[in-house]
Amino acid sequence: MHPQSKRFKVLFLALCCLVILMSFLAVSSRAVPDTSSPSHHTLSIGTTLSTYSEHRNAVSAVAWSPDGKKLASASYDKTVQIWDPVTGHRFTTYRGHTNWVTAVAWSPNGKYLASAGYDKTVQVWDAATGKHLVTYHGHADTVTSIAWSPDGSHIASASFDTTVQVWQSLTGLPDLTYHGHANWVTAVAWSPDGKELASAGLDTTVQVWNARTGKALLTYIGHAASVTAIAWSPDSTHLASVGFDKSVQVWNASTGRPLWIYCCQGWVNGIAWSPDGRSIASANTSKTVQVRESTTGTPELTYHNHRSEVLAVAWSPDGTRLASGDDDGIVRVWQAPVACPCAPGETGQTVL
Repeated sequence: MHPQSKRFKVLFLALCCLVILMSFLAVSSRAVPDTSSPSHHTLSIGTTLSTYSEHRNAVSAVAWSPDGKKLASASYDKTVQIWDPVTGHRFTTYRGHTNWVTAVAWSPNGKYLASAGYDKTVQVWDAATGKHLVTYHGHADTVTSIAWSPDGSHIASASFDTTVQVWQSLTGLPDLTYHGHANWVTAVAWSPDGKELASAGLDTTVQVWNARTGKALLTYIGHAASVTAIAWSPDSTHLASVGFDKSVQVWNASTGRPLWIYCCQGWVNGIAWSPDGRSIASANTSKTVQVRESTTGTPELTYHNHRSEVLAVAWSPDGTRLASGDDDGIVRVWQAPVACPCAPGETGQTVL
């Protein structure tokens, strides 16, 4: 071998050894993640956990089972579907309605579901089997919203016929009709303590009334356009209301005094109060869900992963997840900013 070729070969081998040595030292000195830290195992808030796309039309309502193991979603495809929020596995499809389904709600014991819609009915059925149990025919127009009493004995249903009707959940026998609204009633919610009902509608009011007698207690007139959804605080002291005036308003349910008002970029379709009472989530036509601190309105999170307007939002019973449904028929389950061991600095971030 030529001396220069031999010298070149030695230099090349030395250089290779040097590169290998430097690579080894770099890897050895790199920091190892601290897997003992709780935040290492915690998903960032706003992270999408699962996506459900089995509906063939807009998702109008979503509801968690009381144990948090199942989700029910109502759709304009005339079905209600029950599925696993972790895997997306579908358990049951209920096809009892003949027109768009607008509302769905679990009984407090988790055994039954009630659903309602444009066919002017409310239907109660077995959550495990999908077997139909009761159909309530008391309304003369579309049923827009339903709420179970906390003890499960009654259901309140709101309708375009301008009434809210209270009836026995497992017999369909009527107990009470509330006539306080001057136009379509779009929302009804039962206070967690069971004493009062709140209803709202196109007359721009939210009305609070005695659940047993129907006596009007308070009319809130803070909205400038139709009110689309309402939610009670877990302690039954406050209400959150949203609507076509592009606002989220939180106010005292006994006095009507506003706590805070936030103006959004578009109409607000849905509202949900976290189980611990600390946060409020709103579903918007701007394709977002916004989460705010309940006592001040301070923003905590904006969820941007929907591709069409968001029609419904619901908080899981343990407060760790949110489910939101949109006009494309998609339901997304995602990490909530409350009741989770978030890393310092995560609260208040905007998820893109």
